[in-house]
Amino acid sequence: MTGAQWELIPVCVCEVVSLATGLPLLLHLLLFLLGQPGTAQARADMPQVSARNPHGPLTIPCENCHTFTSWKPIRSVPEFDHSHTRFPLRGMHEGVRCRQCHILEVFSNIGSRCADCHADLHRGQFGARCEQCHTVKGWSVAVKAVQNHQNRFPLVGAHAVLDCESCHRGGATGQFSGLPTDCLACHSKEYQGAKGPDHQVLGFPTTCQACHSMNSWFGASFDHLRFTGYALTGAHVKLDCLACHAGGQFKGTPANCYGCHAKDYNATKDPNHAQAGFPTDCGTCHTTATWAGAKFDHNTYTKFPLTGFHVSVPCSQCHINGKYAGTPTDCAACHLPDYQKTTNPNHAAAGIPQTCAVCHNTTAWQPATFDHSKTVFPLTGFHVSVPCTSCHINGKYAGTPTDCAACHLPDYQKTTNPNHAAAGFPQTCAVCHNTTAWQPAVFDHSKTVFPLTGFHVNVPCSQCHINGKYAGTPTTCAACHLPDYQKTTNPNHAQAGFPTDCSLCHSTASWLGATFNHNQTLFPLTGFHVNVACSQCHSSGVYKGLSTACVSCHLANYNATTNPNHVAAGFPQQCDICHNMTAWQPATFDHSKTPFPLTGFHVNVPCASCHIAGVYAGTPTDCYSCHKKDYQSTTDPNHLAAAFPTTCQTCHTTTSWLGATFNHTWFPIYSGTHQGKWTTCADCHVNSTNYAAFSCITCHTHAQSVVDPAHSGVSGYVYSATSCYSCHPQGVAGN
Repeated sequence: MTGAQWELIPVCVCEVVSLATGLPLLLHLLLFLLGQPGTAQARADMPQVSARNPHGPLTIPCENCHTFTSWKPIRSVPEFDHSHTRFPLRGMHEGVRCRQCHILEVFSNIGSRCADCHADLHRGQFGARCEQCHTVKGWSVAVKAVQNHQNRFPLVGAHAVLDCESCHRGGATGQFSGLPTDCLACHSKEYQGAKGPDHQVLGFPTTCQACHSMNSWFGASFDHLRFTGYALTGAHVKLDCLACHAGGQFKGTPANCYGCHAKDYNATKDPNHAQAGFPTDCGTCHTTATWAGAKFDHNTYTKFPLTGFHVSVPCSQCHINGKYAGTPTDCAACHLPDYQKTTNPNHAAAGIPQTCAVCHNTTAWQPATFDHSKTVFPLTGFHVSVPCTSCHINGKYAGTPTDCAACHLPDYQKTTNPNHAAAGFPQTCAVCHNTTAWQPAVFDHSKTVFPLTGFHVNVPCSQCHINGKYAGTPTTCAACHLPDYQKTTNPNHAQAGFPTDCSLCHSTASWLGATFNHNQTLFPLTGFHVNVACSQCHSSGVYKGLSTACVSCHLANYNATTNPNHVAAGFPQQCDICHNMTAWQPATFDHSKTPFPLTGFHVNVPCASCHIAGVYAGTPTDCYSCHKKDYQSTTDPNHLAAAFPTTCQTCHTTTSWLGATFNHTWFPIYSGTHQGKWTTCADCHVNSTNYAAFSCITCHTHAQSVVDPAHSGVSGYVYSATSCYSCHPQGVAGN
């Protein structure tokens, strides 16, 4: 070839290298020739040879990375600006060799997430986002949010300066999620090793924060009230713990005063506590502020509050010889001599009670007043001005009777209008008389067992109380009105078996105009029954013992009914199930009171559709009994072939047969990760004739070569269509 012919050869450096199998001599020769005159014509006449770019859509010149010497190795510092890609290089990524990330020649075929290059040493405990804790500046944890530990266990105090390894030991094998947050999980050694005091022996709680703080392990404070129920107050606050917890014994320490102050109690002589039988509860008189200056509150701690003159009486006057326990609280215990020497009146002779407080008070012994209203016989009316001796004869006060006859028996016996004794009047004078005046006497019949009302008010007493007999007079109507009962013929009371209690129909206002309230019987009259003549039900004048069942009157109507035929249909003879008292027609049947209430579309279905041939009794209530044909003829899906249950209500409603919905109870497809990820049942149930069969790998098309390594070490793992469900029954990767 001439120089001009060489000039026309179209060739590029990469083609020459490829054709020449990398021989440097030929490469230099060609490069030299390409630089000579006339080579342009040679390139034009030479046939074109195409070269395939192995890097995919890469637009930068080859020489930015490759050399003219050979295709490999590339330049030590390629001219490629990674900041113009979707993954700018920052931090430690700047010093990583290209081949460490770009294993394949197609540079665009590589992930940009941390987990695409970095194995998860934490075994999924934090998810796949490494950048939540780590940064490109270094692998060590540096994100502030993690340092602050803002989760269920915030790092405060001394915890804030600890490194992660202190609690989460071993980055690759350590546990990060689900660690316990209680103190003992990390500080069990400190708890077990504590000797001053010994936490284990004393049974201290393992909640370290009860005494210790996050800032320092030392300088612990113990809330005595919270954990023992015994608040430290006054002088107790400054006491050394060992003052009460002798020998380092904390458990079982008594919380009562006597437990520590028994010696003080026994040694006290003014007064002698032990001899006097004082209570061992020191807090009754003493305070925790100071032992001295004890005060005894007689009003709070005893059954005998001090009032009036008793307040200034010396203790020894009642508590003789220093005896305090068992001191009596009755007046006579101290004032019996005063009682015995009193002569106006003579208390002992009169039998006046020894309860001095009845007349005397604690302010002063004199003057004494007797309040008769506090006795069982208060004085009212004329009794107020009666001299005491009129009732308390011969100065006798104890045991004086309080009944009227005790004083007024002579008045009772001599009364003749009416003769009280002959009439058998009670000797309780207060029934007719009052304390204001003996006359006039009024008898209030309303306070007896037979109050007078209506016509009875004006009836002379002798008409009922014959021969002046008052005691034992009967109160029944028949006692006076039996003749009226026996002679009544409209209706004949005796023949009809009417009760002799006249008040059922008659009133005391008038004997005539009697009304019978049927509502007070077992069969109240309502609706059309109100206007029915009595004789229509009570035929032959029989009133007693009639049946209240509908059929007792309406059996003929029941037997004659043909629309529908009640007898043939087996209808119950309880007419009120469909009929009411207002009118026999129209009758309505309330299906909601049966075992099968009608709802939805069932409401408008003709009765004959379910009750075939007019049979009502024993009609089945299950869906399948009526909808068997619908069940067997359904093909989308085929209920019979798929072995669907015959309980139609599982998917269908009574509102409409179509639009059935199946509640996928055994596997969540309407919630969680599977929500909205499927279109039809056939996505999982690949066999339309058997819905018990399903396939997971129809949607989760993981190659077995990928799935098998991911399940390495999982017990019982097999690669099959349904094996996913065995370990992931809720459709979640984590369970």
